[in-house]
Amino acid sequence: MEALLADPMMLSLALGAGVLVGFILGLVGGGGSILAVPLLLYGVGVETPHIAIGTAAVGVAVNAASGLAAHARAGTVKWPCALVFSGMGVLGAYAGSSLGKAIAGDTLLAAFGVAMVLIGIWTLVPRAGEDRPDVRLTRSSAGELLPRLMPFGFLAGGAAGFFGIGGGFLIAPGLMAATRMPLRIAVGTSLVALLAFGATTAANYAAASLVNWPVAGAMILGGFFGGVLGQRASSAAAAHHNMLAYLFAALVIGVGAFITWQAYP
Repeated sequence: MEALLADPMMLSLALGAGVLVGFILGLVGGGGSILAVPLLLYGVGVETPHIAIGTAAVGVAVNAASGLAAHARAGTVKWPCALVFSGMGVLGAYAGSSLGKAIAGDTLLAAFGVAMVLIGIWTLVPRAGEDRPDVRLTRSSAGELLPRLMPFGFLAGGAAGFFGIGGGFLIAPGLMAATRMPLRIAVGTSLVALLAFGATTAANYAAASLVNWPVAGAMILGGFFGGVLGQRASSAAAAHHNMLAYLFAALVIGVGAFITWQAYP
């Protein structure tokens, strides 16, 4: 069964795909995991969209855990907000991943392609509003924050579970919209949800034997090295960060359009 076996060529390609995803994550600061599914399908040779999504979700969870440790040490995680958002998101991720498993592969792949195009466009939309770096979820602020954190969390988790993309593009903007926390803190806080959503999706797919564990391991290993290279490149290209973000958005839109065309030629 493909979920249990992988030949040496697949593992080599998965290692390279992991390097690429990790490099993009390190270079532009997030979003590279959205390329994991198309890389697994069209680059590594994973045969079905369902196994590609389950395998990618494992990598998302591991990468998020690694990044969370660094942000926690830096104090850029708003834990109460993160836990509420993540708790609702886990319910959404379970529902989304269960729905995804039940949908035909071609239909799921076409929906994934459309989602990539929309997410690519979303990254180009300017963000507005005043930041609240001192925002905290307390008894006094719960009446204001909970009605926004809970639905945003459920919807972000549902999309992450359905598409197996981690949801990094949705989580940080969702946290910012719900609380007005600044981007730097939203990125760190989002990793709690990214870990929770990825683990929930991975567990749901693994229960149905829809994870290729050797390929997932190779991608995770490649992602570690790619992330180091990407961080170094990001420091060297700091003055051109906006241009890199635009190029990445164009790449996501282009790949999404290609996937949609491939699913329904």
